[in-house]
Order: sequence, then structure tokens, then C-alpha cells
Amino acid sequence: MTNPPTPTLKVEFELSESDLAFFRDRLDSAREDRADLDEGRITAGVADMMKKALAANPPEFVKTRLTQLGPLVGMLDDADWKLEGEDRERVLNALAYFADPEDLIPDSTPGIGYIDDAIMIELVAAGLAPEIEAYSEFVAHREDLKSPEATEMPPLEDVRKVMQNRMRRRRGRAKAGGSWGHSTGAVHHYF
Repeated sequence: MTNPPTPTLKVEFELSESDLAFFRDRLDSAREDRADLDEGRITAGVADMMKKALAANPPEFVKTRLTQLGPLVGMLDDADWKLEGEDRERVLNALAYFADPEDLIPDSTPGIGYIDDAIMIELVAAGLAPEIEAYSEFVAHREDLKSPEATEMPPLEDVRKVMQNRMRRRRGRAKAGGSWGHSTGAVHHYF
């Protein structure tokens, strides 16, 4: 005799402008507190939060969002990507929230402890979409260079420059075109 499948429950919610303002304030606080954190402590704090979150076996939607933090940390650690200056600061500012063990909902709260983190990850990923897209394309190109057909492909350094320039152009267009909160893509200018 087999057990019937466990039913699932889909929960959707919409964040209003005031809800987004609340989360924006939390990101502002994390960015201001970042002055006390060096880059190593931020990336270590993010890695620690991710490890604890995954060990707690959170809901699937939280796990999915946690994986979005990996490329952000990766682009900081990737010697080939060479993210510098304002571009690097944007990513560090975004990650500072996740390095703080004192977040909105205590992570130890069963079932819901990482919901605030999932919301913040969604906002951060939307805000850093140009960075994530460019880095993803760069990593894919680097992998392609390992294939035997790679003899006709541009060198990694050239691709890095093109991808980072494209990232900045996309970010500039997002800054010029949106304000916080009306669509997922409209948060680009925040960081």
C-alpha cells in the first residue's frame, strides 16, 4: 500500500509600496552598518547564513532563493571577473543584510524563519539583475573556452570587459527608467 501524495499549498502575496519601503529601510540599515564589516566578514556571514538556512531544511521557495546568493558571492571571489570599484560596492551593499544574524524574523523560527531572507534575496536579485546576468554570461563563456572548439572564441579578458560594460549600460537604463516597487525589474537603481 502506498501513501497518497502530500498536498501542497501555494501562498502568494503582494508587497505594497509601504511594504517595500520597510524592506528598503532594512537594506539601508544593513548598508550603513556595513562600515563595521570588511568584505571577508560579509562573504563569510552570507556563507554561514546560507549553510544554516539549508541545514534547517526551509521551504522549497526559500531554498530556491538561497541559491541566488551563490553567484553574488562568486562574483566577488572570482579572480577572473575582477569586479572593482562601484560595481563591487553595489554587491557588497546588497549582501550586507545577509551577513547580519539579527534579521526581521529569527531564523530559528520553524517554517518561517527564512521568509524575510527569501523576500530580501528576491529584491536583491532583481536590483542586481545586470550584474547577475553579466556574470552568468561570463562564467558560461569561461566554460565554453574549455571545449576543443574554443580556438575561435575571444579571450576571457576581452569577454570580461564586454560583459562588465554591458552590465553598466543595463544598470544605467534601469536607473533612468524606474522607481522602487512597481515591478520586479524596477528595483535596479536602488543599490
